[in-house]
Amino acid sequence: MRKDRKKKGRISPVLVVVLLIVLIAAAGVVSFLVQRYTPSRVQMDRNAYFQVTGDTEAALVLNGSICEEKGVMIQGELYASSTFVSQQLNSAFYWDQESQAILLTIPAGVMRIAPGDATYSTAQGQPAVQTGADGTVYIAMEYVQQYTDMDYAFYTEPNRAVMRTEWDGLSQVEVTADESVVRYRGGIKSDILTGVSGGDPLYYLESLENWVHVMTQDGYTGYIEKEDVSEAQEAPVHVQDASLIFTGIRRDYKINLAWHQTTSQEANAAFGSVTANMKGVNVISPTWFSVLDNTGTLSSLASADYVNQAHAAGLEVWGLIDNFNENFSTETALASYSVRTNIINQLIFAAQQTGLDGINVDFEQLTEASIPHYIQFLRELSAAAHGVNLVVSVDTAVPQSFTEYYNRGEQAKTVDYMIMMGYDEHYAGSEEAGSVASLPFVEAGIQTMLEDIPADKIICAIPFYTRLWTETFGQVGVTSEVLGMDGADQYVAQLGMTKTWDASVGQNVAMAETDTARYTIWMEDEQSIEEKMKLIANYGLAGVAEWKLGFERATVWDIIAKYIAQ
Repeated sequence: MRKDRKKKGRISPVLVVVLLIVLIAAAGVVSFLVQRYTPSRVQMDRNAYFQVTGDTEAALVLNGSICEEKGVMIQGELYASSTFVSQQLNSAFYWDQESQAILLTIPAGVMRIAPGDATYSTAQGQPAVQTGADGTVYIAMEYVQQYTDMDYAFYTEPNRAVMRTEWDGLSQVEVTADESVVRYRGGIKSDILTGVSGGDPLYYLESLENWVHVMTQDGYTGYIEKEDVSEAQEAPVHVQDASLIFTGIRRDYKINLAWHQTTSQEANAAFGSVTANMKGVNVISPTWFSVLDNTGTLSSLASADYVNQAHAAGLEVWGLIDNFNENFSTETALASYSVRTNIINQLIFAAQQTGLDGINVDFEQLTEASIPHYIQFLRELSAAAHGVNLVVSVDTAVPQSFTEYYNRGEQAKTVDYMIMMGYDEHYAGSEEAGSVASLPFVEAGIQTMLEDIPADKIICAIPFYTRLWTETFGQVGVTSEVLGMDGADQYVAQLGMTKTWDASVGQNVAMAETDTARYTIWMEDEQSIEEKMKLIANYGLAGVAEWKLGFERATVWDIIAKYIAQ
């Protein structure tokens, strides 16, 4: 009996093994679950994140992106290369090779800052501009901040500058948890970039299922758990420092400018006859000045008698300067401070001698390499002209993809008016016949200009001319000749052309065929002018300009004046 009871109380070895297996498996599951659902506490190496290799280097974080170029620390002060500053932050910091100095144009004038010049220094007493051992020119970021429309902050561990120059469409979220972390990737196993606290604002980039892509105020871009932040809302509106705004000179009425092509003193003498039928015009722009060579010598037809007649007729006079002479290279000449100064001094002298009210700059066919120098010329011209109360206006072609490098927005910052020449859609060298200025072409140009330039700075120029296009049968290509309004009507009658309104281009189109050729004219007349004036009024532009006096019919002036008076 005892042996039986002892046998019944034993635990089977198999059962023990099974229990051990279950326990081990459970421990494994628990360990797996713990590893899977326990957030990583690993801190990402901050120097590696910002790509900084030492204390003499600093990261440059611009608009949420870590720039390839690095800043340098000089005696505890952060500097960036003049190239980075001018190309990425503020092109008004212009390195002038000839004078070996930074030229900084501000509303008060042009500052010349040579490397090492203690006249311009930081709060710590460091020169604002210094030259590195390799010859690189550096500008103190503290100094750049003073004269640039940007948000800026400097942080250490590691050294970095966090900057913002773009604010359109920015949104932000607020940290709602007491404490949280921003991770390198979206997931609890990703390395930690930085910690954040309740109430901290974060720039919102995008929302994922459980994570939100954000940027911290101190330059980290990563992911935070969605439950730790608020809903996205519009970021506070950025307000530009008023001291950085070039207010310039602006009329409190709409501009109606007519160009008067003058190639001789005899043309000046024809002022009375050319303007006899003119109505509603308040500015006349004679084509008086041309740069002759790379020293900046000007030819001039400026006339005090002409200006006096214009003033007596209630007109301002904005003398036009062009770059059309083949002996003048805009790219080469405007890179020289002395040449720019020579041109400007001659213009200001002529303006004061004759009583001009403004300067109209008509530099065309600009190369990409010439643009920085051209923009600096406009800055320096504006500073000098505004000092003697002269308006500065700039003519520019209708913006298209192949002229994006013109940087019209930067041109507009210091000048008073930008005049979009709303024509030459099809020109003398065009391979096919077409309108000189169709309505969609002009409107697209206005819309593009408005992306970078306020409406009260934009004047839209319209053509008083058109082209008679001839397509000779059996030959490749087309030829054309310029016609004024009456000249176009004469050809319509002479060739027996059929004229039909084409709403898609906003013009009457006249056409005729003979045995040998097809003739087409996209008319500029009262109807087409009115359609363009409606655009100018609808977009609230600063006014209209017309090329050129002598091509118009007297009846168009009343149409133009009706819309400009609105």
